[in-house]
Amino acid sequence: MLRPLGALWITAVLLCMAGAQYSSDQCSWRGSGLSHESHRRDVEQVYLRCSQGSLEWLYPTGAIIINLRPNTEPPSGHVAGLHVCIKPHPLSQGSHVFLENNGDLRMLLAEKDQAQGTVTCFSLAEGALFVESVPQADISRRITAFQYELVPSQGPGAHMYPYLHPGLVTCKPCSGEEVLMAVCTSDFAGSGIFRGVGSKNRSPAAVTLSRLFRQKSRVFARGGARKRGWGGRINVPSQCIGHPGGDEYLLTGSVHFGEAWLGCAPRYKDFLRLYIRAQRAGTNPCEIDTNGEISSG
Repeated sequence: MLRPLGALWITAVLLCMAGAQYSSDQCSWRGSGLSHESHRRDVEQVYLRCSQGSLEWLYPTGAIIINLRPNTEPPSGHVAGLHVCIKPHPLSQGSHVFLENNGDLRMLLAEKDQAQGTVTCFSLAEGALFVESVPQADISRRITAFQYELVPSQGPGAHMYPYLHPGLVTCKPCSGEEVLMAVCTSDFAGSGIFRGVGSKNRSPAAVTLSRLFRQKSRVFARGGARKRGWGGRINVPSQCIGHPGGDEYLLTGSVHFGEAWLGCAPRYKDFLRLYIRAQRAGTNPCEIDTNGEISSG
């Protein structure tokens, strides 16, 4: 188990610390190490209760512990199903990022790794983030910065997000129940075709949507093929993409750090048959109207 500079004194500091540093909006925090530069071994507590946000630590000195929780308390036992994903800014430097649990520290991101901007995820039940400054004579122009998200590890299409399950991404189809739930609860849902496939393992695929039931963060823009529909890109493992210009698919998925990731994606004609059967049985979790809009059912 890794024990960096702060590991030997973290417990004593936490017990003696009188004040805590709180975020003003409960989602993001911005602070400066200059506030306690004369006490370079200080540890500050940061409490964030939001599904996503960011952190900016200017002139890092000492260390900060970031306690993350959802803005609504999950049912008992469901915290283990939530993961925290962090994405460092490419210019982030000046500190190492660890996972802290009962005084034990595990390295998540070394200072030299943050420039790559790679997403790293861990279970919320594993502990808090411990961000420790790297000792240096000159702290000028040093900023540690990253975005974070709380991501459910289960649910429709969660198996397709590679950072939750490294090396275990599969193209297994969603069940009928998962598909119906995905069209109602995903960050985006629509129908369309793949127009282009990237050459890399997880390159974004270009898509054109003829229908858009819902979307988050405007990842799809009007003006697709022939100025109709919506155009955009979806991250999807190359082995899971249909042939460009082929069948029309129901495209659902999640948005992480401003990028769309594919979740459940059956052929649209198969989805329609499934949806009509559920509609007749009265088991649809929501209703879709013919104009491509969605409403709670």
